[in-house]
Amino acid sequence: MPEQGPRMNSFSLGELCWLFCCPPCPSRIAAKLAFLPPEPTYSIHTDANGASSLHLTERADWQYSQRELDAVEVLVTRTSRGNRVGCMFVRCAPSSRYTLLFSHGNAVDLGQMCSFYIGLGSRINCNVFSYDYSGYGVSTGKPSEKNLYADIEAAWQVLRNNIDKVSKVASPVLVIHGTEDEVIDFSHGLAIYERCPRAVEPLWVEGAGHNDIELYAQYLERLKQFITFELATS
Repeated sequence: MPEQGPRMNSFSLGELCWLFCCPPCPSRIAAKLAFLPPEPTYSIHTDANGASSLHLTERADWQYSQRELDAVEVLVTRTSRGNRVGCMFVRCAPSSRYTLLFSHGNAVDLGQMCSFYIGLGSRINCNVFSYDYSGYGVSTGKPSEKNLYADIEAAWQVLRNNIDKVSKVASPVLVIHGTEDEVIDFSHGLAIYERCPRAVEPLWVEGAGHNDIELYAQYLERLKQFITFELATS
């Protein structure tokens, strides 16, 4: 093995000679060339109630107000390879039926990308869900091709609607949804109701949004009926 010398772009001169004279494992080369994780530009704080919030450093170059920052949802999930991966949901277009799963570039993290996501989603009328690769941001582990596949699979599993689980529910299910929900589109409630094997008569609250549905009289009335009669006789 050639002796170590000055370093060029994370390779020493000795490693460069070894690379061209006696090539090492291709995956090692790919990892050094393809992944350039920056110093983390954000952190995720969890309060006593279990709610997570995003905290950015100056290097994140945040371009919006605190209101937009408070609307960015963050969480950490675990991959099939055991790494913890940071995820971010940017609700740019509440009325949109679509969410873009975005894999960012190789030299940035979620903190640096979140301003871009707001601008992008607002322009294309689409929400954005993104994640950090292993070894980036708050994500643990080291960046590699195998970890990358596990990272995006874990992100996809987080993003998918409860629709894949609802068919396994064995107890009676009451679905209540506001027709003007600006956060979770009304179509989601319909899809869950249609796929739930033991769904009772749903309640579609005409004109209700995401945060005011409990103010409608029929909300409490339908819940009482469900608990008193439909659950009791199941």
